[in-house]
Amino acid sequence: MKTEPEEFSIAELARKRTEPWSGVRNLVARNHMRAMSLGDGVLFYHSSCSPPGVAGLARVCAVAHADATQFDRTSDYFDAKSTPDKPRWDCVDVEYVETLPSYVSLDDIRAEPALQDMVVLKFSRLSVQPVEPAEYKRIVAMGRRKPRASRAK
Repeated sequence: MKTEPEEFSIAELARKRTEPWSGVRNLVARNHMRAMSLGDGVLFYHSSCSPPGVAGLARVCAVAHADATQFDRTSDYFDAKSTPDKPRWDCVDVEYVETLPSYVSLDDIRAEPALQDMVVLKFSRLSVQPVEPAEYKRIVAMGRRKPRASRAK
């Protein structure tokens, strides 16, 4: 799941503990959320930053339900075509699991042979994407490695 850290970061999720993953307004991304199950692991990906990459882990703690922001006229995500009887947009709730000791940048993902088929390398603008179990495990292993030593002079 991708988010811009200025809007909602792994640090903010760590502080809040749980949060609805609201505001998704892409049908493919929405459908990926609809396919999520309780307890599914989430790679928390920071996008639109330098460098983009996986900053931490979350877990689905509530399956797909109507995204309340679609009904809120003051929200940037308001959708006049949505009604409580016929919502168009869903969200899942996620809970914080951990901030990874080593940030796994998009360049790190690109450089890892085992990750060459990841959806993020093919459809980089999609905010919610499926990840294969082996890919998830590899990213977690990369993120839990010891942080690289700083090369300060």
